[in-house]
Amino acid sequence: MIKSRWLIVLFVAASLAGGLTFARRYYDERAGVPEWKPDKEFSKDVFTFVRIRYSSRYGGGGYGGGGYRRGRGRGYRGYGGGRWATDYPDSDLNFSYRLQQLTSMEVDPNGVVLELTDERLFDYPFIYIVEPGDLAFSEEEVKILRRYLLNGGFLMVDDFWGEDEWYNFYYEIKRVFPDREPIELPYEHPIFHCVFELKERPQIPSIGQAIGGRGYGITWERHDAREVHYKALYDDQGRIMAIICHNTDLGDGWEREGEDEWYFREFSEKKAYPLGINIVFYAMTH
Repeated sequence: MIKSRWLIVLFVAASLAGGLTFARRYYDERAGVPEWKPDKEFSKDVFTFVRIRYSSRYGGGGYGGGGYRRGRGRGYRGYGGGRWATDYPDSDLNFSYRLQQLTSMEVDPNGVVLELTDERLFDYPFIYIVEPGDLAFSEEEVKILRRYLLNGGFLMVDDFWGEDEWYNFYYEIKRVFPDREPIELPYEHPIFHCVFELKERPQIPSIGQAIGGRGYGITWERHDAREVHYKALYDDQGRIMAIICHNTDLGDGWEREGEDEWYFREFSEKKAYPLGINIVFYAMTH
């Protein structure tokens, strides 16, 4: 079973609109994100943002296997290499900061990076996978992820675009759950309303795509990615085990919040943070 599955969560009942301060970030070890210390009384109930390090598929082998290697990262400041580290570490740091700032949840200020085979995985109820467009699970990872999710864990998948990347992820998640199908979440689902009231199922572009498409209303990154999708995998009791955010990029909305005020106001403040907080709240209370 997942340890420390349930947290006592009290959220600030306020709109995000106009409530966050935009500040340009100067990149140090914490990307300008303030430090804080969780309350010692809740040391066993601290929410930790856990990013999963996975293998990527590079050429050869098609969807049937072969031709993949362990990535090393592709975020800022020397994490170059694999897609698992896109937006890392800034998105994780920023989101953790905003989560503790806007809620009364006790949040780990640092976050964790784990592989699915790490024995600590079951200590954490929430995990995040980014850019799974060329993800490739090992047989061991398939078995562990299935057990993790069926035993109460929650997976958020983010930032992959278009049909090719969808089919690669779909192939891999069907290896984990051949008996289950991802189901589209309608706008009426509580995940879009449970803490912050979202006006739509938002499509969040990367900062470069947003600025480039600003005058044209373009928020998609390629022609076969115009329609945003939020899909869920359910267990036998109707609990959402995974939310799959396709043709959208919440992570960039978190990572790049301090680089451009228009992007911050339009996407980080109105969409990426509210939806991210809603997802965490829903995952921790269902």
